[in-house]
Amino acid sequence: MTGDREKLTNVIQGDYFISEDPSEVLTTVLGSCIAVCLYDTQRKIGGMNHFLLPSRDGQDGENVRYGAYAMELLINGLLKKGAMRNRLEAKVFGGASMMGNLRDIGASNAKFAHKFLSDEGIPCAAESVGGTSARRIRFWPTSGRVRQLLVTDKVDVTPAVVAPPPPKPANDITLF
Repeated sequence: MTGDREKLTNVIQGDYFISEDPSEVLTTVLGSCIAVCLYDTQRKIGGMNHFLLPSRDGQDGENVRYGAYAMELLINGLLKKGAMRNRLEAKVFGGASMMGNLRDIGASNAKFAHKFLSDEGIPCAAESVGGTSARRIRFWPTSGRVRQLLVTDKVDVTPAVVAPPPPKPANDITLF
């Protein structure tokens, strides 16, 4: 925290956002989705995307919900604002296995993100992918700093105190 009031910008599923405002913090909540945080620390600019699936069956698809398009929009948006491709670094989050008995979409998403970054020559400086917990991410785009909170389904439940049933009244009536 810079001492100034932070401006939170929520990046929802199928969206991306770029900022060079030092008071802005990009935030999102992820399950099997992936958020890629890209930043150029020399230019002090960064952005985050949030995609649901690597691609449509058999094609990349021009929709931010799909990884290839979301990555292209984020990279090209950063370059248009003065970031340099050779200075970009990535941090990757999400890809949890949220439904144990279904196809592991989270693993497919994480694999896609890593391959895309590798193919583009963008190093991945940090990651937190997989597992079974959702994640809340806060990303400071001008510095590349990220804070993560794992959201688990474990809840601290204290057994409730159950009161004994009230005594029956003395003149109890029984019907047959």
